Amino acid sequence: MNIKKILGLGFLTLAVFIIGKSIFTKNEKVEGTSSSRSEKITIHKSPTCGCCVGYTGFLKRDGYEVETNETTDMDSVKKEHNIPINMQSCHTSIIGKYFVEGHIPLEVVDKLLAEKPDLDGIALPGMPAGSPGMPGAKTEEFIIYGLKDGEVSEFTRI
Repeated sequence: MNIKKILGLGFLTLAVFIIGKSIFTKNEKVEGTSSSRSEKITIHKSPTCGCCVGYTGFLKRDGYEVETNETTDMDSVKKEHNIPINMQSCHTSIIGKYFVEGHIPLEVVDKLLAEKPDLDGIALPGMPAGSPGMPGAKTEEFIIYGLKDGEVSEFTRI
């Protein structure tokens, strides 16, 4: 097989994967629709962060109204919301009274807003592959943590 055919098959495979994932994600979200989507989400992110743009796209496709605040001082945003270093990711979103730290799957954001726990916010530390806005396949269970006054507990697994 020549290189053009190999590249063509690779691009075709990628296109099928993206379309399939988009259809699956859209169907999955319809089931989880909630009235909480009327709340606006403000995403604080670095101006150079591409994965944050990807996460914003997921939120918008899911029906959230999104405002982006680009800043070169993400440390002050993390400090303002009392997010410990080991719980940090690349962007911090604010929705209602909660912060949402990192690439948290949207069904977990919906769970937070539906249950309204006594937390300051939730976090998925780092930038795990396969999470919304991040490339690659999900290779392990995501542990999403609940934070209250800087204290950490497990919120859910997905």
